[in-house]
Amino acid sequence: MKKISSYIWENKAAYLCATAALFIAVTLDMLAPRLTKSVVDDVIVGGEMGKLKYLLLGFLGIGLGRCVFQYVKEYTFDKVGAKISSQMRRDLFVHIQSLSADFFDRTNTGELMSRVKDDIDRIWDALGFVGMLIIEVIYHTGIILTCMYMMNWKLALIPTAAMLFCGTIAIIMERKLGGIYEEISEENAVLNTVAEENLAGVRTVKAFAREKFEISKFLSHNQKYYELNMKQSKVFVKYYPYFSVISKILPLLTILVGGKFVIGGEMTLGEMTAFVEYSTNIVWPMEMLGWLTNSLSSAVASNKKIRNIYQETSSIKEADEPVVLEHIQGKICFEHVSFHKADLHEILHDITFTVQPGKTLGIMGATGAGKTSIIQLLQRMYDATDGKILVDDVDIRSLSLEQLRTGISYVMQDVFLFSDTVNENIKLGKKNTTDFGMVRRASTDAQASEFIERMEQKYETVIGERGVGLSGGQKQRISIARALSKQDPILVLDDSTSALDMETEHLIQETLTKLDNTTKIIIAHRISAVRNADEILVLQDGRIAERGTHESLLAKQGLYYETYLAQYGAVV
Repeated sequence: MKKISSYIWENKAAYLCATAALFIAVTLDMLAPRLTKSVVDDVIVGGEMGKLKYLLLGFLGIGLGRCVFQYVKEYTFDKVGAKISSQMRRDLFVHIQSLSADFFDRTNTGELMSRVKDDIDRIWDALGFVGMLIIEVIYHTGIILTCMYMMNWKLALIPTAAMLFCGTIAIIMERKLGGIYEEISEENAVLNTVAEENLAGVRTVKAFAREKFEISKFLSHNQKYYELNMKQSKVFVKYYPYFSVISKILPLLTILVGGKFVIGGEMTLGEMTAFVEYSTNIVWPMEMLGWLTNSLSSAVASNKKIRNIYQETSSIKEADEPVVLEHIQGKICFEHVSFHKADLHEILHDITFTVQPGKTLGIMGATGAGKTSIIQLLQRMYDATDGKILVDDVDIRSLSLEQLRTGISYVMQDVFLFSDTVNENIKLGKKNTTDFGMVRRASTDAQASEFIERMEQKYETVIGERGVGLSGGQKQRISIARALSKQDPILVLDDSTSALDMETEHLIQETLTKLDNTTKIIIAHRISAVRNADEILVLQDGRIAERGTHESLLAKQGLYYETYLAQYGAVV
């Protein structure tokens, strides 16, 4: 993980400029009481009216200087804070993208959304406006106390004691708020997850008339989130009045004790006036301590959550010097491959097969037999527990992930379409090299062009989130077109025609038979999808129960034969 200090160091020039502007603005602010002292002692008491115009020009200069440097300070802090938060958000997102599939198996989408958005925003506050105020409070307080001690050390003990008291309260607050903010951050992630899942599956919720249950589920987490925020507020409300009381009493005590010193001749009236002005100026840092502690605790808790994600590493490791194939031919070999996930039973056991370039492998089996897991292993979404997988006689662990995955066009079982145009969805795999002619040709081959061209905007029609508004068959055909447009040497179809009618499926099968230079793996439940394959594997409980061609498997009268009878009624 890149430390926050590293981001600050990379932007040190901007921070130094902003901090210098801050110091100048605060220093100018501290000069004003000195001028007030001269107005009282020299002009009002001493009657030196000639000094007045210079003193007034001094006030004007201080005001103009403060305006300029305050603007530079706030703009620069805001800009650099926004820049760093953008860099942190980018780096975090890149790190999340680099993690392997097993991380996403155990991590909710809502939690990741909270880390990328809400937690980075809190750190943004700490590095921008809040950080600026913390520096300003420290410098402001230090220079005021210095001025006070130079004028009258006895009277300066009063604001010093007040500041020590307020600092102690701030430390107590920070310790109490730290744990609460971690709980708030966790519950915020859960709340986001519940909302995201419900909105993504809103049609399912409505179909089962589960609105009341989902509302109740959301409200229970919303109530917990509310209670945690109230817990935070109670801590804040409990301690904040101390800051407020001290800030109100301090100027009063300064006047009372300072007046006594003036009467006793230990101070001039102008010095006491300046001292009161200083004590008034020191009030706002005390009032800010509570809020700054609140914001800082929130940022610290958020940083801990982000660090937890950075501690996650991908279980899929690339070779230090990967083998680079000039061109993937498409030969695929599984040699005694077994696979199981952590804390789960064995998903695949001793899987062995070879697919020559341009040939077709069909895979069948009941739900949960391990069909999709074979493809996930081929793409190195997971690594095999035992055995090895080869592409063009090279172990896929020796290939770069980019070359391996860009060499495989995958039509997923769970079709995902982005909220973008039909054209952009189809050319997703190779946006920079796929032209409109390739998009249209792939759509025609996937039997999708007919319904696409009936749309008002045709290929520029924006598809709703996850393809809402399209039928299941239409989404599958766009997904097939997306894979065909890539023109990769390996094509995988994972139950990708299940929502199509028999006629459309037959037309797509004809298209696939023309792809002589493409290795095809077809996973299906329908016999019609795999019957023309060069070899068919029938999986049962993660093992190859049967293998052969369509005709040889029917002759065995085993699982494949039973599936055929279930789908067609008789062998024809």
